[in-house]
Amino acid sequence: MMTDAAVPVTQSTVESFTARYLQSIGCQIDIRDNEWQVTIPEDVETSLTKGTHDLLCDTVRDPDGERDLLNPESSFFQSILDDASGRVPLGSIKVDTTDTDILVPDWLKESSVSVSDIDFTPYYDRSALVILFQVSVETVSEYQQEFLRSIGIDTRSNEILPNLDETFLTLTQSEAATVTSGEFTMEPKQAERLVDVSREPLLSDIQPQIDEIHQEASRAADAELEEYRQLQRQREEEFETKITRLRSKIGELNESIENKNQTERVEALKERRECKSKLEEVETELKALRRRREHGYPDQQHKIRERHGLEVVVTPVTITEVEYERGDVEFKLTDRDSTVSLTVGYGSGVGVTEEIDCDTCNQSLSGENPLWSITNGIQCGSCGGE
Repeated sequence: MMTDAAVPVTQSTVESFTARYLQSIGCQIDIRDNEWQVTIPEDVETSLTKGTHDLLCDTVRDPDGERDLLNPESSFFQSILDDASGRVPLGSIKVDTTDTDILVPDWLKESSVSVSDIDFTPYYDRSALVILFQVSVETVSEYQQEFLRSIGIDTRSNEILPNLDETFLTLTQSEAATVTSGEFTMEPKQAERLVDVSREPLLSDIQPQIDEIHQEASRAADAELEEYRQLQRQREEEFETKITRLRSKIGELNESIENKNQTERVEALKERRECKSKLEEVETELKALRRRREHGYPDQQHKIRERHGLEVVVTPVTITEVEYERGDVEFKLTDRDSTVSLTVGYGSGVGVTEEIDCDTCNQSLSGENPLWSITNGIQCGSCGGE
């Protein structure tokens, strides 16, 4: 893949999505720069709080403390997502070259070879889904993180289309959007299957974030377990002190019994018996504590690890059917005195759909290994830089 499979959702996307969603369910929005006034009528079927909401579109705190924030992490936007996920709005758009610029691949962007002309020839239309997912990463005991990711997938080949979701967000997030949404025509079972197929690459792409949260949860679990160990060690010391005190008491009673009269002797024997019983009880508890410590407190470890274990929930928020063009793009390349036309597969809004290999070493071109020269065929940076 030339780019990440899943695209993070930006502040502008959050604002666009919120505006379009609220308007679609019958709410009124008065927008003045980054200050919004949202009115949710009583007759609107929604879980959102009815009435008027004053919003500030920002990622920092409201200096006045009187408005709700609207940003990817804000509670108001999470409530929008929760409401939308129960409906999963469906739609469709068409993406062609009149809506988008030709996407130049990274291996050409990073190259010193010049592009003098680009020409795209579409051959046929293909269908894809762009799915906006809400990803919740939680522990049993506390909320951890919630964020949005979008992903594009070809409906026929199940190929992940890294650039298509970004193109879709760009075309639909602005107030001056050049595309309009139509009806969703795909069969529900096929859409459901594609949503399921999309989950694995999406989770793979966000795995570093999940790993980071998991590390934080593990550190919290380790700290809690260490605190528990210290408490148990403190209990052991308390039991050891009790044992010492009881043994000393029993020794004192043994020495005093012979010098007591009958009545006092009976009382001393009774007290000694109680001390021995208590000593046996404390020694048993101390042995059990030491045994659990030697085994690493398995029961408590299980409870703590379970409480800090992660649960990752991926929920589709919107599903959009995207029709896009497939064909060939011709790049006219110039390098010193050499001019070459390079033709590769291309999808509108998707970008180059096939890999180009170096003629010398057969290594694929990429942003890290860009086109170096066209003088003697296609030559990559690894070969040309030697």
